[in-house]
Amino acid sequence: MSDALAPLLEARHLTRRFQGLVAVNDVSFSLGEGEILGLIGPNGAGKTTLISLISGTLVPDEGELLFAGRRVERLAPFRRAHLGIGRTFQVMKPFPGLSVLENVTVGALFGTGGGERNRARARERARAMLDFTGLAQRVDQRAEALGGPDRKRLELAKALAMQPKLLLLDEVMAGLNPVEVDEVVGLIKRIRDEGVTILVIEHVIKAIRSLSDRVFVLHHGQKIAEGDPAAVFRDPRVVEAYLGKRRA
Repeated sequence: MSDALAPLLEARHLTRRFQGLVAVNDVSFSLGEGEILGLIGPNGAGKTTLISLISGTLVPDEGELLFAGRRVERLAPFRRAHLGIGRTFQVMKPFPGLSVLENVTVGALFGTGGGERNRARARERARAMLDFTGLAQRVDQRAEALGGPDRKRLELAKALAMQPKLLLLDEVMAGLNPVEVDEVVGLIKRIRDEGVTILVIEHVIKAIRSLSDRVFVLHHGQKIAEGDPAAVFRDPRVVEAYLGKRRA
């Protein structure tokens, strides 16, 4: 993390076990305000588990998590959302039976500081986020009828409607074609330009290189590398984790 960036998020020795399996093992890192941190690693490395520890859907067995200097590792997910931690989910589950606009309005009613108190203002914010994410023409469509790329945009719009200070993105580019990936990369950069700090999990290496101020690598639940993207992708441990020993 650059010395010029105040730490917004600090993880200290986070550990999470599942019936003896250590999914996240003594992981520490910091995320500076206004930074984009790319989180990469092979399947099963513990990336989504780490996101869940930050958002509150999982609680660590050991370690501390500080958000804006406040200990949060035991706070419920909705309390962390009220503080400004928002996330998307790798498995997209829109609220069934609700329109695209209604899905995003829920996010606006639930976000930072307790969300919008007025439903009309919440709907206005939802419309603004749908316009921002390119879904303005889908507002009245049932959310479950959206195709894969639009569902990912809906996940993003719901999270943004919560007015997060920290946005956790879990593979929002998975399954997209190269043109769609470029569009989402541009969108994420615009989100950062609006003042949102971002932690992004992604397997699309081109996107991670383009987006990230720093890259952080997990393998078997442990941090094996962290730093400038160019240096990290040259690290033999990272090459081996992705491509095997013969390519390392």
